[in-house]
Amino acid sequence: MCRLIIILLLLVILIVGYWWWRPTAGGSNSEVLPVLLWHGMGDTCCLPFSLGAFMKLIVAHTNGTYVRSVEIGGNMVMDWESGFFIHPNEQVDYVCKQLLADEKMAKGYNAIGFSQGGQFLRAVAQRCPQPPMRTLITFGGQHQGVFGLPSCPTLSVEACDYISRLLTTAAYTTAVQEQLVQATYWHDPLMENNYRRGSTFLADINNELYLNVFYTENLNKLKKFVMVKFLNDTVVQPKDSQWFEFYTSGQDKVIQPLKDSKVYENLGLKQMQRDGKLVFLGVEGDHLSISQTWFIQNIVPLLLEH
Repeated sequence: MCRLIIILLLLVILIVGYWWWRPTAGGSNSEVLPVLLWHGMGDTCCLPFSLGAFMKLIVAHTNGTYVRSVEIGGNMVMDWESGFFIHPNEQVDYVCKQLLADEKMAKGYNAIGFSQGGQFLRAVAQRCPQPPMRTLITFGGQHQGVFGLPSCPTLSVEACDYISRLLTTAAYTTAVQEQLVQATYWHDPLMENNYRRGSTFLADINNELYLNVFYTENLNKLKKFVMVKFLNDTVVQPKDSQWFEFYTSGQDKVIQPLKDSKVYENLGLKQMQRDGKLVFLGVEGDHLSISQTWFIQNIVPLLLEH
């Protein structure tokens, strides 16, 4: 009986998912820049109770601007799997090609990243300057990585525990870097050299391997870089990573201010702050706890700017 109920529930989810699976919305208002969304771990592009709701909200409050939600692969399953098992470099390359092929994005767009989708979109801004990203908004993005994985949305406790053990013991091995997305932004402050040498994504986009002037120049082309931090976050450790801060090297207690970090200079964040392009917003609540009211008041005006 229980198995039958589970099968029926899965069928309902698949049917509802197919009906609601729309990675694009809007498009009637060309006066407002298009918006690109990228979901986080354990989510997908278009579910109505998740990013699908934000797509609808943005279209409604921008009088119909075009919204595209990143979909990796051609179906719901692949899109969900991408959050755990498809290397960010592959995903970023895939999205860059999609953007170039989308005529509605040709004149520029604003971007909103949710959780790990935040640092993935930053990689798009740094690596793919065409079409131009104007404003980047990240909700709970892990810009300096994470050192802890207290929970894994939509995964079982057993699976999450297994991933946590892998990250703790073998994050920087070639096999784990290639097969587990979270390993690519695992930042161990107790083993900084291992992190810089072993990280195949975050250390690169943060200019910690070598100074990539191309990355710095492209990031500075943004009109604004808005970082939203969840002040009561229990998922991202440390939560300060959402504002581009992290533990002082050699320990995991004291947070180093952004202005004292190497990435502040090496990635051009110092210049962006001088130019008034960096915006730090804080919101009460746990990870990705965003109310529609807060979003409309604080984010929609940024999307309407010319």
